[in-house]
Amino acid sequence: MGADALKPLFYGMLRIRMVEEAIADLYPEQEMRCPVHVCIGQEAVAVGVCAALRADDYAMSAHRSHGHYLAKGGNLRAMLAELYGKATGCAGGKGGSMHMIDLAAGFIGATPIIGSTIAIAVGAALGSRMRGEARVTAVFFGEAATEEGTFHEAVNFAVLKRLPVLFVCENNLYSVYSPLEVRQPEGRTLTALAAGHGIESREGDGNDVQQVLAFSADAAVKALHGGGPTFLEFKTYRLREHCGPNDDDDLGYRRKEEVDTWKGRCPIARTRAELLRQGVPAANLDAMSAALRREIDDAVAFAKSSPYPERRLLMEHVAYARQLAGV
Repeated sequence: MGADALKPLFYGMLRIRMVEEAIADLYPEQEMRCPVHVCIGQEAVAVGVCAALRADDYAMSAHRSHGHYLAKGGNLRAMLAELYGKATGCAGGKGGSMHMIDLAAGFIGATPIIGSTIAIAVGAALGSRMRGEARVTAVFFGEAATEEGTFHEAVNFAVLKRLPVLFVCENNLYSVYSPLEVRQPEGRTLTALAAGHGIESREGDGNDVQQVLAFSADAAVKALHGGGPTFLEFKTYRLREHCGPNDDDDLGYRRKEEVDTWKGRCPIARTRAELLRQGVPAANLDAMSAALRREIDDAVAFAKSSPYPERRLLMEHVAYARQLAGV
C-alpha cells in the first residue's frame, strides 16, 4: 500500500491511541465516574474494518468501544462528554463509556453485556435487507463472546438468510484474566468454531492495519453482492488493564515476555516505520500528533464545561421503554 493510502490509516490509529492515553491521564481526577475499557494496542482492527465500510454502513460494539466509535466517525466531543456524564454526551450523559452511540455516523450502539450486540447487529442487517437498502453491518466483539449462545444463534441465522454482516472478533487472548485455553477445548480454533455454522471464516493479524483492511474490504464487497456474512478473527493485544486506565501486569496473569513481544508489534509503530520507509518525512507525522493534541484538548474542555443532565430527564427513556412494553 502506498503512502497516500496508508497515511489516513496511521492518522486514525494515532488519533484513537492519543484519545485513549488522554482518558487514562485524566481518569485519576475522578471527574469521569464510569468504568473505562481502553483499547490501547488494538487500534488497527477498528481503523482497518471501518476503513472498509461506507458512511451509511452500520457498526456496533461492546464494552471496549471507543476505538470503533471514533473509527466509524463518531463525534469526539460527544464521546468525551459522555465519559464525563454530561448532557452533551452521545448518550445524553446517562450511558458512560460502555454505551457509545452516534447514529449520524452509522454507529448504532454499544453495550457491556457480552455478546448482546451480535444479535442486535444481525437484526439491523435483516432490517436493511427488508427495506431494500444496500448496507453492511459490522459488529465488533471479543473472543469470549464466541462462548455465548447468542453468538451461535446469530451466526446461524445470518448464514441462513445470507445477511450482509461482518462478525469481527478481536481476539486479545484474554477474557479479563483468563486465557483461551482454560475456556475452550484444546486444539479448536475460533475460525473452526464459526465455520461449523457454514460461514466463511478468516484469521488475520489484528496489528497489521493493511491486512485488516484487505480482509474487511473483501468481506464487505461480498456482503453487498449477496454473498452473505463473514467471520473475521483478528489476533491483537490490549496493553493496559482489562478495565481501567492503568497497567495490571503485576497481577501475574500474563508473562512479561509476552507483553514485551506484543509491545514490539504495536500497530502504530509498525505503520509509522512503513511510512518513513516510503519517504514520508518524520516532521509530517509529528505534525499529525500536534494537530490531534489540539483536537483532544478542545474536546476535553468542551466536555468539562458542558452541563450535567437535568434531574427531570433521569427516567425519560426508561419511562418510554416501559410504555412500549406496556408495563
